[in-house]
Amino acid sequence: MSAATRNRLIRPIHLFLPAVCLCISASSFATTSNSNLSVSSTVLSACSVTGSSLAFGSYTNTQIDNSAAVSITCTNGTAYNVGLDAGGGSGASTAVRKMTGSVSGTLSYSLYKDSGRSTVWGNTVGSDTAIGTGTGSAQSISVYGRVPGGQNADVGIYSDTVTVTLTY
Repeated sequence: MSAATRNRLIRPIHLFLPAVCLCISASSFATTSNSNLSVSSTVLSACSVTGSSLAFGSYTNTQIDNSAAVSITCTNGTAYNVGLDAGGGSGASTAVRKMTGSVSGTLSYSLYKDSGRSTVWGNTVGSDTAIGTGTGSAQSISVYGRVPGGQNADVGIYSDTVTVTLTY
């Protein structure tokens, strides 16, 4: 091979060789290092309760049944108890609650956990409360009420306030 031919073949190599060396050199300096980012959170138990109104309507000395709902919202997996106190009527108990009249007197009623009105709803956890487990969404629990017939009540408007206690 002649010197001129050899120079023609080697010359392009000489032109590209510095570029190849730069690439090899640059990539040999590019290194990586890895680490972990630790991510965590704590989900706390949290609940809220909202009661509605239980309106019996007009009492005409005969039994009246009606129902209402209590809405419970608890963090998913949170166990809870819902209790209802005796209300504010004079002489009331969880077995026989009393609405107080606008003029005088009381009108007795009861609140139950079941539609057959056989299980009185009270506020002793583990005994007469309703139990459940939160789903993260609102859950509706029915409250069944009854005003027994045959009460000798004065004319007027009767009302009571029952406190709903949510224990979780």
